[in-house]
Amino acid sequence: MRLSLIACLLLGAGTVALAQQAMPRMTSVDPLNGKNGDVIAVTGENLQKDTVAKVYLTDGKNDTQVEVTEQTATSIKFKIPVKATPGRLTLMVLTTGKDAKYIEQPVKVTIDEPDAKTEPH
Repeated sequence: MRLSLIACLLLGAGTVALAQQAMPRMTSVDPLNGKNGDVIAVTGENLQKDTVAKVYLTDGKNDTQVEVTEQTATSIKFKIPVKATPGRLTLMVLTTGKDAKYIEQPVKVTIDEPDAKTEPH
């Protein structure tokens, strides 16, 4: 009787563990800064398309979605959008699934001021 109870508990725990989605985690950014239009590479784990739906730059109040150009389980490359505000911004992901969540990542990128356009005199 005890053995069957333990087996049922283990089976239930295993099913719950399989149902939980692996959380994406970004660990590094290269380069650490860039201008609008530059491509930034992020490395980490669980970054594949079936885990990460969208990527954003955020200052904690304003979120700007980025264009992902390449995505694997261990890396994401994205373009800094033209409308990105200069400054030090945190990366944030939107996970996939019915319980999708916005998760700020422990990595930051600095958006440089755009080059001043010289006007003809």
